[in-house]
Formats: sequence, C-alpha cells, structure tokens
Amino acid sequence: MTSFLRSDRSNAVAVWLFSVAILVLAMVVVGGATRLTDSGLSITEWRPVTGSIPPLNAADWAGEFARYRQIPQYVQLNRGMSLEAFKTIYWWEWSHRFLGRLAGLAFGLPLVWFLVRRELPRRLIWRCMGLLCLGGLQGLVGWWMVASGLSERVSVAPERLMTHLGLAFILLGALVWTALEAAAGASRLELPSPWRRGSLALLVMVYVQILLGALVAGNDAGLVFNDWPLMGGRVFPSGYAGADVWATLAHSQGAVQWHHRLGAYVLLVVTAVSGWTAVRSQHLPLAAKLLGLSLALGVLLQAVLGIATLMLHVPLVLGMVHQVTAALVLCLATAFAWRVRRI
Repeated sequence: MTSFLRSDRSNAVAVWLFSVAILVLAMVVVGGATRLTDSGLSITEWRPVTGSIPPLNAADWAGEFARYRQIPQYVQLNRGMSLEAFKTIYWWEWSHRFLGRLAGLAFGLPLVWFLVRRELPRRLIWRCMGLLCLGGLQGLVGWWMVASGLSERVSVAPERLMTHLGLAFILLGALVWTALEAAAGASRLELPSPWRRGSLALLVMVYVQILLGALVAGNDAGLVFNDWPLMGGRVFPSGYAGADVWATLAHSQGAVQWHHRLGAYVLLVVTAVSGWTAVRSQHLPLAAKLLGLSLALGVLLQAVLGIATLMLHVPLVLGMVHQVTAALVLCLATAFAWRVRRI
C-alpha cells in the first residue's frame, strides 16, 4: 500500500505546476493584448460560472453590445462602433477570462487528485493551498479593476491594473519556485552565501520594474514621448508633476514613463554586474552561473524591446512580445534566486 506522502519530491507535481505556470503566462500575454486593444471593458458583468459561455446567437450579441453602449468608454470614445468591431474587442476580453478559468481548473482539479492519492509532498501542501487562494484573489482583483472603468472612466484605473498584473506575476513566480521545489526535493544543505540576499534583491527589482511598466500601460504612457534617449527632446520630461504626489506617481504620463526608464537603466546595470560576477564566481555551481548570465541577457533584450516598442508607438505584436519577455525575465530571476539558495 502506498505510504502517506512517501517522498519529498515529485516529478509529476513539478510538471503540473510548470504547466499551470505556462497557462498563467498565456493569460498575462492575452491580458496585455486586451489592454493594448482597449478591450478590457467590453464585458460589463462578472459572471464567474455562466460567463464562461460566450454569446451563441444574435440576441445574445445584441444584449452584450447594448450593455457596452451604456458605459463611458462607448459614449465618449467608441460611439458609432459596429457590432462586428465590438465582437473583436469582446473576444479578446472573453479569451483572457477563459484562460483565467482554465488556469483555475488546471490547478484545482489536479491538486485534489494529488491530495487524494497522497502524492503531494507534505511541505508543499500549504504552499499549494496558498497558490489556490492567490488564484481566486486574482479573479476578484480582475473584476475590481474592470469595475473602475464602467461608471466614470473610459479605461480602468492604472493603479488597479498594476495590482492585477502584479498579482499575476507573483502567482507566476510562486508557481515556478514551487515547481522547482517539487522537482528537486527539500534542500539537504544550505550554506551561507552572499548570493542568497543579492538574488532576492534582484528578483524584487525585476518585479518593481514590471509594476512600473504596468503604470505605463495603464496611463497609455507609451504613446507619448516616443523618442529615446531623450523624452520630447529633453532629459527630464515636460508635464512631469501631477496635482499631488499620488497623481504624479500613478497618473502622470511623463512621470510613469520616466520612472520606468530609470528603473530599466538601473536594472540593466545591476543584472549585468551580477551576471558577470556570477560567471566569474568560484563558489556558484554551473547552473547558477548560467541562470545569472541568462538573467542579464534577458534584461538586455527586454530593454531593447522596450525602446523599440516605445519608438514604434506600441504596435500590438511588439507590445505583446515585450510583456512575454518581462514574464520570462521574472522566471529567470526566480530560478536564479532559488538555485543560489542550494549551493
């Protein structure tokens, strides 16, 4: 008879968690496209279960379109939009929500299976429960974000978009970390290392830079100051300050883009130094060196993509690639921080 929690590692659990991470990554990418195409307010109701079924006939489409025509985005920006044009933005938002539901099922059902079969390592049970709760919270925050654009605004509130994206990236990083734990088993030896804190600091810096990017997206700040390295021909952008500190930090197009640029420069330098130091280190294993180098190269690629995206006025495909690369950089930073803790 199979013993209860017979091992502290499981390749099957690791594959499951990595698979869910891929679904979360897909959800992030489609969510980015939804934002870039201004599709996020096309579904004006939150129906966690029945909302999984899209409009199936002309009457259903007419009802959805009628509800959309009541919100400020239609009245102020899209008045006269055809039903066919509405269907385009509707499908982006529906696909984003569908992927969220799919990711929830892909996590929840196998979790029950592994628990019933006693194949989930004991030390990962509460972590997985926490991931399940985080996924549910993400759905609630997603609706909280959408609700901000249904009555007084023509788009969602930038700070709510940042919160929604930030939670998605926390979920992605946590899935990757837990999958690595499941594959490797409990650490048998954790030696003191200056890389332990340093790698976590790098991970936090990557995450903060992603949040700054979310504010750029939420304010459509990528559509202004499209020159580089200057901003509107100046080192410091005009119109930087808002009405108050919060308006500046969260709602000023010039400020949020400038902060995102500065964050990119700092992160680029820090990861370059970290990658070079990791490669030359006599104490890090080869896997950690490769991850450190890959992280530095990933940040460099992301910086180049960011500049190109900005100067080309945020084309859809390039904007999506920029967001995918941000997610991959976060995964590399997560894997690097995890690996150096097991020297």
